[in-house]
Amino acid sequence: MNRTPNTQPTPGLVSVIMNCLNCEEYVREAIDSVYAQTYQNWEIIFWDNASTDKSSAIAELYDSRLKYRRGKKTIPLGAARNLAIKEASGEFIAFLDCDDLWMPEKLEKQVPLFSDRDVVLVYSDTIFFDNAGMRRRIYATRPYYTGHCFASLLSDYCLSMETVIIRRKALDGLGTWFDERFNMIEEADLFRRLAYNGKLEMINEALAMWRVHSNSWTSRQPMAFGEETEIMLESYVVLYPDFEKQYANEISALRRGITFSQAKLLWQKGEGRKARRALRGHVLSPRCAALYVLTLLPRVLGQKLLAVANRG
Repeated sequence: MNRTPNTQPTPGLVSVIMNCLNCEEYVREAIDSVYAQTYQNWEIIFWDNASTDKSSAIAELYDSRLKYRRGKKTIPLGAARNLAIKEASGEFIAFLDCDDLWMPEKLEKQVPLFSDRDVVLVYSDTIFFDNAGMRRRIYATRPYYTGHCFASLLSDYCLSMETVIIRRKALDGLGTWFDERFNMIEEADLFRRLAYNGKLEMINEALAMWRVHSNSWTSRQPMAFGEETEIMLESYVVLYPDFEKQYANEISALRRGITFSQAKLLWQKGEGRKARRALRGHVLSPRCAALYVLTLLPRVLGQKLLAVANRG
């Protein structure tokens, strides 16, 4: 039997999960960024969560590599992501929400890192941007984590979903994919659970862009993070032996960070007294103590000082 010499194995199929709910303003640009990939072995699973705008008409303009599916009614995001994954055929699962973007070499640079069979998830740096011209790399000023890093991700979650690719086999090894109780932390919960069992790798290069705008779910429901995080922690107590004891410091850091974010939001809304009440249990934290002091100042002055500190 004749064989072609030096035949290279076919690169693994990447299923790109795109969940859509009334995304007509940005969806074409997002889809085009997948079609522009230098790595060509991919499919898009486009799950329309019962949109009422022109999103479906735009998605249906593309060829058979985009598999359009539509739900009968709008359901929570975690549930919609699970339905999309059920339609996926790929060895790897990637995620791109319809208001975000990929750089052309994203898949080409990330997929080879799965040659290490212990790697369950690969991510990269990303650029946060808005329509007013703001652009910021998230890892320009903060650490990132690789290897077996569940503890680090528990206390200091740092993955941006549009950068993440996961191994389908690792996903299928979990009892639950996206927890359908969550609308805010469904990806943080899932990726932490993957990290508990396997290794993460990272490309320290901005291979995606995350669009910041007022219509995003994150912008509209910021206080839900704390409520959903407590539910997540309760589930980990059941899943992982001695979880509360083994990860006590990380759990405290996670709760402290959420309290800081919620207090900051309350203060920015003019509710300084409520912000201080939330911070009182964390005044030994320098960040929380500093915010507590700022809430005692006139709000305009305090916010100017905070902006100066953030720029530094």
